[in-house]
Amino acid sequence: EHFRERGMTMDADVLLFFDKQRAALPMYEAFEQALFERLPDTRMKVQKTQISFYNKHQFCCVSFLRVRKKKELPDPYLVVTFGLEHEVQSPRIAAATEPYPNRWTHHVVLASLLEVDDELMCWIEEAAAFSAVK
Repeated sequence: EHFRERGMTMDADVLLFFDKQRAALPMYEAFEQALFERLPDTRMKVQKTQISFYNKHQFCCVSFLRVRKKKELPDPYLVVTFGLEHEVQSPRIAAATEPYPNRWTHHVVLASLLEVDDELMCWIEEAAAFSAVK
């Protein structure tokens, strides 16, 4: 498994992941930077369809998941997915499902750098804490 540690320069795998969606890369870079500032011990793994972030377990990922109809998605966009033990009620949540009792998967569609904000990062911190005690 290829995990990338904090502080490494943007690697070829990440650039390849964004090859067809270059315009979304700045949103990802802002998200990754904010995540590592708050959660420095995070490991990440670039996969074919998502970039995943882990402590003991995966607690969030970014992808181009179609959580809405294509025409309803901004261009560019990036989806941040995270898991919590409760459902978050927010207009920012594009979709939330409960695949297991008390385990909610949330999808947030980012359309700009400004959306990598304190509210989003607080959800990510909460997801990391929830993941760490699983």
